[in-house]
Amino acid sequence: MRGVTEPSRSGRLRELLAVFGTLGVIGFGGPAAHIALMRREVVERRRWLTDQQMVDLVGITNLIPGPNSTEMAMHVGRLRAGGIGLVVAGFAFIVPAAAIVLALAWAYVTYGDTPAGEALLYGIKPVVIAIVVAALIAFARTALTTPLRWFVAGGVALLWVIGVNELVLLAGGAVLVAGARLGTNHPWAAVGIALPAATAVASVNLLTLGAVFLKAGALLYGSGYVLLAFLRGDLVDRLGWLTDAQLLDAVAIGQVTPGPLFTTATFIGYLLAGLPGALVATVAIFAPAFVFVALIGPLADRLRDRPLTAALLDGVNAAALGLMAAVSVQLGLSAVRDPLTIGLFLASGAALWWGRIPSVALVAAGAAIGLLAAGLGIGP
Repeated sequence: MRGVTEPSRSGRLRELLAVFGTLGVIGFGGPAAHIALMRREVVERRRWLTDQQMVDLVGITNLIPGPNSTEMAMHVGRLRAGGIGLVVAGFAFIVPAAAIVLALAWAYVTYGDTPAGEALLYGIKPVVIAIVVAALIAFARTALTTPLRWFVAGGVALLWVIGVNELVLLAGGAVLVAGARLGTNHPWAAVGIALPAATAVASVNLLTLGAVFLKAGALLYGSGYVLLAFLRGDLVDRLGWLTDAQLLDAVAIGQVTPGPLFTTATFIGYLLAGLPGALVATVAIFAPAFVFVALIGPLADRLRDRPLTAALLDGVNAAALGLMAAVSVQLGLSAVRDPLTIGLFLASGAALWWGRIPSVALVAAGAAIGLLAAGLGIGP
């Protein structure tokens, strides 16, 4: 907390390891939920960042390829403890989730099935939705301070629901807010994003596997479900390594495990080439994120210093919050659907308002209630 002597660098690294290692274990629900959990830990409980800093990071991570919530962890780690903090926070968030997925992949290969996990998610999801709602409210107070920004957030949410591309919406929000604020007093230049061309891989081996997942990590924007469509083109259609049924099983694993959905790569890698395949696929898909955050992080620190980039960032932030809200509503409609899950959602919201219960305790309580409900025959 502010006013307390800051720990040494090694102490800050241990804090990052503890915080993001825990979030890697309890982080169910996808990027919106992960970001909400991170906000609760690093803004509310530990006060490492302000809400404005956190909102800016949300906007920035939406502009670069890769897993957004994992990149958020890296940004927080860099701000807290420099370059080594970036690496520690990223690994701490990824490794627990990858280890869980690896264990499930072993069970899948050994026993030919995947654990359903429905009871676990039944209790956890309403808690996660409450955490997301609390984060959205706090972010909105910081980022949506004008009617125009509210309009951008609402419009982006509606347009995303009907299928408009996320990058188009983020760019549109940035231009609209910046144009309204700066008018014609500042020169504008067309901004293009040059993506490296994907090269065809030549042989079916670990190098090929790594190339497929490296390409995905370096080029992919959007949700984890876009990742699955991306991988289907390479692994099912072009290379013929997976069946559609196996890819759907990979979706199920991603749904019932915490952490980034990109750990689907761990499952697929193990399925195709055992432990070496899991390692190669996991490293390949996450490596570009470390590079992108290391490169853009120092630039991100200066975006608030210039009127044009600050205005663009405000527009991106408003659009990103609209996207986050739309995703959360979709998740909420499936998660909060009966008296027990409604009760869990409301009780979690009350606990968050009270502010003294750690997120890990809330998620653990939700998991226990979900398992108990299933045992009593009143769950999913």
